[in-house]
Amino acid sequence: MGDAAGIGPEIVVKAYAQGLNAPCVVYGDAGALRRAAAQLGARLEIVEVADVSQAAPGADHINVIACSPALPADLPLGQISAAAGRGAYDYVCAAIDDARAGRIRAIVTAPLNKKSMHAGGIDYPGHTEILAERSDTRDFAMMLANDELRVLLVTIHVALADVIARITPQAELTAMRLADQACRQMGIAQPRVAVAGLNPHAGEGGKFGREDIDIIEPAIAAARAQGIDASGPWPGDTIFMRARRGEFDIVVAQYHDQGLIPVKYLGLDHGVNVTVGLPFVRTSVDHGTAFDIAGKGLADHASLVAAFDLALAMTP
Repeated sequence: MGDAAGIGPEIVVKAYAQGLNAPCVVYGDAGALRRAAAQLGARLEIVEVADVSQAAPGADHINVIACSPALPADLPLGQISAAAGRGAYDYVCAAIDDARAGRIRAIVTAPLNKKSMHAGGIDYPGHTEILAERSDTRDFAMMLANDELRVLLVTIHVALADVIARITPQAELTAMRLADQACRQMGIAQPRVAVAGLNPHAGEGGKFGREDIDIIEPAIAAARAQGIDASGPWPGDTIFMRARRGEFDIVVAQYHDQGLIPVKYLGLDHGVNVTVGLPFVRTSVDHGTAFDIAGKGLADHASLVAAFDLALAMTP
Protein backbone atom coordinates (compact mmCIF):
# COMPACT_ATOMS: atom_id res chain seq x y z
CA MET A 1 0.00 0.00 0.00
CA GLY A 2 2.95 2.31 0.53
CA ASP A 3 2.92 5.28 2.89
CA ALA A 4 -0.60 5.83 4.25
CA ALA A 5 -0.05 9.59 4.52
CA GLY A 6 0.59 9.80 0.78
CA ILE A 7 -1.42 8.83 -2.29
CA GLY A 8 -0.87 5.08 -1.89
CA PRO A 9 -4.29 4.24 -0.42
CA GLU A 10 -6.03 6.43 -3.00
CA ILE A 11 -4.38 4.89 -6.07
CA VAL A 12 -4.94 1.38 -4.69
CA VAL A 13 -8.66 2.05 -4.28
CA LYS A 14 -8.88 3.65 -7.74
CA ALA A 15 -7.11 0.68 -9.32
CA TYR A 16 -9.50 -1.77 -7.66
CA ALA A 17 -12.50 0.34 -8.64
CA GLN A 18 -11.33 0.34 -12.27
CA GLY A 19 -10.83 -3.42 -12.20
CA LEU A 20 -7.61 -5.44 -12.16
CA ASN A 21 -6.65 -8.31 -14.42
CA ALA A 22 -5.91 -10.86 -11.69
CA PRO A 23 -6.84 -11.53 -8.04
CA CYS A 24 -4.70 -9.75 -5.49
CA VAL A 25 -4.36 -8.78 -1.86
CA VAL A 26 -3.15 -5.55 -0.30
CA TYR A 27 -0.51 -5.52 2.41
CA GLY A 28 -1.45 -2.38 4.27
CA ASP A 29 -3.76 -0.63 6.69
CA ALA A 30 -7.49 -1.33 6.48
CA GLY A 31 -8.44 1.97 8.10
CA ALA A 32 -6.43 4.01 5.60
CA LEU A 33 -8.06 2.17 2.72
CA ARG A 34 -11.55 2.65 4.18
CA ARG A 35 -10.92 6.35 4.51
CA ALA A 36 -9.68 6.56 0.91
CA ALA A 37 -12.68 4.57 -0.36
CA ALA A 38 -15.08 6.84 1.53
CA GLN A 39 -13.43 10.00 0.20
CA LEU A 40 -13.63 8.69 -3.35
CA GLY A 41 -17.17 7.32 -3.02
CA ALA A 42 -15.92 3.90 -4.07
CA ARG A 43 -18.33 1.05 -3.36
CA LEU A 44 -15.68 -1.34 -2.16
CA GLU A 45 -15.74 -3.28 1.08
CA ILE A 46 -12.41 -3.44 2.90
CA VAL A 47 -11.99 -6.95 4.30
CA GLU A 48 -9.18 -7.78 6.72
CA VAL A 49 -7.67 -11.24 6.33
CA ALA A 50 -4.94 -12.96 8.31
CA ASP A 51 -3.08 -14.31 5.29
CA VAL A 52 -3.33 -14.91 1.56
CA SER A 53 -5.19 -18.21 2.00
CA GLN A 54 -8.16 -16.34 3.52
CA ALA A 55 -8.52 -13.90 0.62
CA ALA A 56 -11.82 -14.40 -1.17
CA PRO A 57 -12.12 -13.54 -4.87
CA GLY A 58 -14.47 -10.81 -6.02
CA ALA A 59 -14.48 -7.34 -7.54
CA ASP A 60 -16.59 -5.69 -4.84
CA HIS A 61 -14.04 -5.80 -2.03
CA ILE A 62 -10.36 -5.39 -1.18
CA ASN A 63 -8.63 -8.12 0.82
CA VAL A 64 -6.19 -6.48 3.23
CA ILE A 65 -3.47 -8.26 5.17
CA ALA A 66 -2.89 -6.14 8.27
CA CYS A 67 0.79 -6.85 8.92
CA SER A 68 1.62 -3.81 11.06
CA PRO A 69 -0.04 -2.05 14.02
CA ALA A 70 -3.16 -0.17 12.95
CA LEU A 71 -2.55 3.45 12.10
CA PRO A 72 -4.45 6.27 13.85
CA ALA A 73 -7.84 6.97 12.32
CA ASP A 74 -6.93 10.66 12.22
CA LEU A 75 -3.51 10.17 10.64
CA PRO A 76 -2.68 13.53 9.01
CA LEU A 77 -2.36 13.23 5.25
CA GLY A 78 0.47 14.88 3.37
CA GLN A 79 2.82 14.95 6.34
CA ILE A 80 5.87 13.03 7.53
CA SER A 81 4.72 10.32 9.93
CA ALA A 82 6.92 7.83 11.78
CA ALA A 83 3.96 5.46 12.15
CA ALA A 84 3.14 5.57 8.44
CA GLY A 85 6.81 5.16 7.54
CA ARG A 86 7.19 2.12 9.78
CA GLY A 87 3.95 0.69 8.40
CA ALA A 88 5.10 1.06 4.80
CA TYR A 89 8.25 -0.89 5.68
CA ASP A 90 6.26 -3.61 7.44
CA TYR A 91 3.91 -4.00 4.47
CA VAL A 92 6.66 -4.57 1.94
CA CYS A 93 8.53 -6.94 4.27
CA ALA A 94 5.43 -9.11 4.71
CA ALA A 95 4.92 -9.19 0.95
CA ILE A 96 8.56 -10.18 0.39
CA ASP A 97 8.24 -13.06 2.84
CA ASP A 98 5.10 -14.33 1.12
CA ALA A 99 6.67 -13.98 -2.33
CA ARG A 100 9.73 -15.96 -1.26
CA ALA A 101 7.46 -18.66 0.12
CA GLY A 102 5.55 -18.83 -3.16
CA ARG A 103 2.26 -17.67 -1.65
CA ILE A 104 1.95 -14.75 -4.08
CA ARG A 105 2.86 -14.42 -7.74
CA ALA A 106 4.44 -10.96 -7.70
CA ILE A 107 4.75 -7.76 -5.67
CA VAL A 108 3.49 -4.39 -6.89
CA THR A 109 4.38 -1.46 -4.65
CA ALA A 110 2.78 1.92 -4.12
CA PRO A 111 5.23 4.65 -3.05
CA LEU A 112 6.81 4.99 0.36
CA ASN A 113 8.33 8.16 1.79
CA LYS A 114 11.97 7.89 2.79
CA LYS A 115 11.77 10.65 5.41
CA SER A 116 8.77 9.01 7.06
CA MET A 117 10.50 5.65 6.99
CA HIS A 118 13.62 7.14 8.52
CA ALA A 119 11.48 8.80 11.21
CA GLY A 120 10.11 5.34 11.96
CA GLY A 121 13.61 4.02 12.58
CA ILE A 122 14.10 2.34 9.19
CA ASP A 123 17.29 3.45 7.45
CA TYR A 124 17.09 2.42 3.80
CA PRO A 125 17.37 4.58 0.68
CA GLY A 126 14.19 3.03 -0.71
CA HIS A 127 12.25 -0.06 -1.74
CA THR A 128 15.02 -1.55 -3.88
CA GLU A 129 17.49 -1.99 -1.07
CA ILE A 130 14.86 -3.43 1.28
CA LEU A 131 13.80 -5.97 -1.34
CA ALA A 132 17.35 -7.05 -2.06
CA GLU A 133 18.46 -7.41 1.56
CA ARG A 134 15.37 -9.22 2.80
CA SER A 135 15.41 -11.65 -0.12
CA ASP A 136 19.17 -12.28 0.20
CA THR A 137 19.73 -11.02 -3.33
CA ARG A 138 23.29 -10.03 -4.18
CA ASP A 139 23.00 -9.05 -7.84
CA PHE A 140 20.07 -6.73 -8.53
CA ALA A 141 19.27 -3.59 -10.44
CA MET A 142 16.59 -0.96 -10.92
CA MET A 143 14.89 -0.81 -14.29
CA LEU A 144 12.48 1.88 -15.42
CA ALA A 145 10.18 1.10 -18.30
CA ASN A 146 7.37 2.70 -20.26
CA ASP A 147 5.91 2.21 -23.72
CA GLU A 148 8.96 3.81 -25.36
CA LEU A 149 12.04 3.09 -23.24
CA ARG A 150 13.56 0.51 -20.94
CA VAL A 151 16.48 1.69 -18.81
CA LEU A 152 18.49 -0.29 -16.25
CA LEU A 153 20.94 1.38 -13.87
CA VAL A 154 24.47 0.30 -12.94
CA THR A 155 24.48 2.48 -9.81
CA ILE A 156 21.32 3.58 -8.01
CA HIS A 157 21.01 5.70 -4.87
CA VAL A 158 24.55 6.99 -4.38
CA ALA A 159 26.11 10.44 -4.48
CA LEU A 160 27.36 11.47 -7.89
CA ALA A 161 30.83 11.84 -6.37
CA ASP A 162 30.78 8.11 -5.53
CA VAL A 163 29.61 6.84 -8.91
CA ILE A 164 33.03 6.46 -10.55
CA ALA A 165 34.33 4.22 -7.75
CA ARG A 166 31.34 1.92 -8.29
CA ILE A 167 31.81 1.66 -12.05
CA THR A 168 33.71 -1.64 -12.15
CA PRO A 169 33.95 -4.35 -14.81
CA GLN A 170 31.89 -6.70 -12.63
CA ALA A 171 29.19 -4.08 -11.97
CA GLU A 172 28.94 -3.41 -15.71
CA LEU A 173 28.78 -7.09 -16.61
CA THR A 174 26.16 -7.77 -13.95
CA ALA A 175 24.03 -4.87 -15.20
CA MET A 176 24.17 -6.16 -18.78
CA ARG A 177 23.28 -9.67 -17.68
CA LEU A 178 20.31 -8.38 -15.67
CA ALA A 179 19.20 -6.17 -18.58
CA ASP A 180 19.22 -9.19 -20.87
CA GLN A 181 17.31 -11.22 -18.26
CA ALA A 182 14.68 -8.51 -17.77
CA CYS A 183 14.00 -8.24 -21.49
CA ARG A 184 13.61 -11.99 -21.81
CA GLN A 185 11.13 -11.96 -18.90
CA MET A 186 9.20 -9.34 -20.86
CA GLY A 187 8.99 -11.60 -23.89
CA ILE A 188 11.91 -10.31 -25.99
CA ALA A 189 13.67 -13.37 -27.39
CA GLN A 190 16.92 -11.71 -28.49
CA PRO A 191 17.44 -8.53 -26.48
CA ARG A 192 19.67 -5.78 -27.83
CA VAL A 193 21.45 -4.21 -24.86
CA ALA A 194 22.96 -0.75 -25.37
CA VAL A 195 25.40 0.58 -22.78
CA ALA A 196 25.67 4.31 -22.12
CA GLY A 197 29.08 5.86 -21.67
CA LEU A 198 30.01 7.38 -18.34
CA ASN A 199 31.75 10.46 -19.66
CA PRO A 200 30.60 13.03 -22.25
CA HIS A 201 30.82 11.53 -25.76
CA ALA A 202 31.62 8.19 -24.08
CA GLY A 203 35.03 9.64 -23.21
CA GLU A 204 35.87 10.64 -26.80
CA GLY A 205 38.77 8.23 -27.10
CA GLY A 206 40.09 9.00 -23.62
CA LYS A 207 40.03 12.78 -23.98
CA PHE A 208 37.32 13.12 -21.31
CA GLY A 209 38.32 10.24 -19.05
CA ARG A 210 39.39 6.64 -19.53
CA GLU A 211 36.60 4.78 -17.68
CA ASP A 212 34.74 4.08 -20.92
CA ILE A 213 37.87 2.56 -22.50
CA ASP A 214 39.40 0.80 -19.50
CA ILE A 215 36.27 -0.44 -17.71
CA ILE A 216 33.11 -0.35 -19.80
CA GLU A 217 34.48 -1.56 -23.15
CA PRO A 218 36.09 -4.72 -21.69
CA ALA A 219 32.89 -5.48 -19.77
CA ILE A 220 30.88 -5.24 -23.00
CA ALA A 221 33.32 -7.64 -24.66
CA ALA A 222 32.90 -10.05 -21.74
CA ALA A 223 29.11 -9.81 -22.00
CA ARG A 224 29.23 -10.55 -25.72
CA ALA A 225 31.43 -13.58 -25.00
CA GLN A 226 28.62 -14.82 -22.75
CA GLY A 227 26.08 -14.54 -25.56
CA ILE A 228 24.59 -11.17 -24.64
CA ASP A 229 23.97 -8.83 -27.58
CA ALA A 230 25.58 -5.82 -25.91
CA SER A 231 27.02 -2.77 -27.64
CA GLY A 232 28.62 0.54 -26.74
CA PRO A 233 29.59 2.49 -24.84
CA TRP A 234 27.41 4.99 -26.66
CA PRO A 235 27.29 8.71 -25.85
CA GLY A 236 24.69 9.38 -23.17
CA ASP A 237 23.23 12.35 -25.04
CA THR A 238 22.04 10.26 -28.01
CA ILE A 239 21.63 6.68 -26.79
CA PHE A 240 18.12 7.17 -25.42
CA MET A 241 16.88 8.76 -28.63
CA ARG A 242 18.24 5.78 -30.57
CA ALA A 243 16.57 3.32 -28.19
CA ARG A 244 13.29 5.19 -28.49
CA ARG A 245 13.54 4.84 -32.27
CA GLY A 246 13.85 1.08 -31.91
CA GLU A 247 17.59 0.46 -32.37
CA PHE A 248 17.94 -1.09 -28.89
CA ASP A 249 15.61 -2.97 -26.54
CA ILE A 250 17.14 -1.66 -23.32
CA VAL A 251 19.72 0.91 -22.23
CA VAL A 252 22.17 0.29 -19.41
CA ALA A 253 22.75 3.71 -17.81
CA GLN A 254 25.67 4.40 -15.51
CA TYR A 255 23.97 6.44 -12.79
CA HIS A 256 20.56 7.41 -11.46
CA ASP A 257 19.83 10.69 -13.21
CA GLN A 258 21.47 9.72 -16.51
CA GLY A 259 18.93 6.94 -16.85
CA LEU A 260 15.85 8.26 -15.11
CA ILE A 261 15.62 11.73 -16.60
CA PRO A 262 14.86 10.44 -20.14
CA VAL A 263 12.26 7.98 -18.87
CA LYS A 264 10.51 10.45 -16.59
CA TYR A 265 10.60 13.18 -19.22
CA LEU A 266 8.31 11.00 -21.30
CA GLY A 267 5.78 11.08 -18.46
CA LEU A 268 5.09 9.35 -15.17
CA ASP A 269 1.59 8.16 -16.05
CA HIS A 270 2.65 4.81 -17.49
CA GLY A 271 6.17 4.48 -16.15
CA VAL A 272 6.99 1.34 -14.16
CA ASN A 273 9.90 0.65 -11.82
CA VAL A 274 11.13 -2.97 -11.88
CA THR A 275 13.65 -4.54 -9.51
CA VAL A 276 15.56 -7.05 -11.63
CA GLY A 277 17.43 -10.02 -10.15
CA LEU A 278 15.10 -10.84 -7.27
CA PRO A 279 13.79 -14.42 -6.82
CA PHE A 280 10.31 -13.04 -7.59
CA VAL A 281 8.83 -10.30 -9.76
CA ARG A 282 8.54 -6.84 -8.26
CA THR A 283 7.20 -3.77 -10.04
CA SER A 284 6.30 -0.35 -8.74
CA VAL A 285 4.87 3.01 -9.66
CA ASP A 286 7.28 5.52 -11.16
CA HIS A 287 6.41 8.37 -8.78
CA GLY A 288 6.54 9.34 -5.14
CA THR A 289 4.03 9.80 -2.35
CA ALA A 290 2.85 13.20 -3.65
CA PHE A 291 2.11 14.63 -0.20
CA ASP A 292 0.90 17.85 -1.80
CA ILE A 293 -2.20 16.16 -3.25
CA ALA A 294 -2.74 13.34 -0.73
CA GLY A 295 -6.39 12.93 0.20
CA LYS A 296 -7.66 15.31 -2.48
CA GLY A 297 -8.81 12.71 -4.99
CA LEU A 298 -6.40 14.02 -7.63
CA ALA A 299 -3.90 11.16 -7.79
CA ASP A 300 -3.53 9.29 -11.07
CA HIS A 301 -3.51 5.52 -10.67
CA ALA A 302 -2.33 4.78 -14.23
CA SER A 303 1.24 3.97 -13.19
CA LEU A 304 0.00 1.51 -10.55
CA VAL A 305 -2.18 -0.27 -13.09
CA ALA A 306 0.71 -0.34 -15.57
CA ALA A 307 2.95 -1.83 -12.87
CA PHE A 308 0.31 -4.45 -12.09
CA ASP A 309 -0.09 -5.43 -15.73
CA LEU A 310 3.68 -5.62 -16.27
CA ALA A 311 4.04 -7.84 -13.19
CA LEU A 312 1.49 -10.22 -14.69
CA ALA A 313 3.31 -10.20 -18.03
CA MET A 314 6.64 -11.03 -16.37
CA THR A 315 5.40 -14.03 -14.41
CA PRO A 316 4.59 -17.49 -15.78
